[in-house]
Amino acid sequence: MASHRSSMGDPTRTLELLWRESLPVKAQRGPKQALTVSAVVDAAVALADAEGLDAVTMRALAGKLGIAPMALYTYVPGRAELIDVMLDTLYAGMARRKPKARDWRSRLEAVAHDNRALFTAHPWLADVSTTRPPLGPGQLAKYEYELQALEGVGLDDVAQDSALTFVLGFVESSARAAADQRAARLESRMSDGAWWEANAPLLTRMFDAERYPTASRVGSAAGAAHGAAYDPDHAYAFGLERILDGLAVLIEKPRAASKRPGRRVRK
Repeated sequence: MASHRSSMGDPTRTLELLWRESLPVKAQRGPKQALTVSAVVDAAVALADAEGLDAVTMRALAGKLGIAPMALYTYVPGRAELIDVMLDTLYAGMARRKPKARDWRSRLEAVAHDNRALFTAHPWLADVSTTRPPLGPGQLAKYEYELQALEGVGLDDVAQDSALTFVLGFVESSARAAADQRAARLESRMSDGAWWEANAPLLTRMFDAERYPTASRVGSAAGAAHGAAYDPDHAYAFGLERILDGLAVLIEKPRAASKRPGRRVRK
């Protein structure tokens, strides 16, 4: 479960920050500020990448920037608003790869890979719930790009949004599971293979293969294939194919039905 939420700050101040490039420049009194909002956000993203989102406090960020904590509030009103701008900045800069082909499946696969790459580069994103997304230019540009993968496939607008949400929800869930696995390795200071090897003697003594024959057979096969109980890369690749297979039923079934010859009515 995500431990942070977007859009938890003051809506007006947040939107002003998100759309600052589109707003008229306000005349400022006093000395010129040494930093910019963008510089503050970039430093916050770098801190989150290095130490996790919990490490991004106003005091810690001010220390990284070499300014007094109170001076930081002249750039962003608080941590909640800062997180929204961090998200929107990453959305705006998200790589957009060229699909392998022009069909909807290849386009949607590219969208999934782009989002997974974003989570991989910034693992703390999986800690943020965006059920109330920051409605900034980066988020809207990302949404526009992603919807193009489903444009013209025959879905109505609601189904188009639902299909995209379905794919992105899977990618986010996969990213969170991968982040959990990385955290387990760091906390235990052991790779998955080393952890299983260290615990194998005890498991051998306690586990009754005759009592759990299916679990024994399948678990052994999966462990041998992946070198661990869970392989995030395999889980993502396998799951994405099944997600796309499911959407194919939604997208292609109506087309197939429309091509069937109509039944002849007997007189």
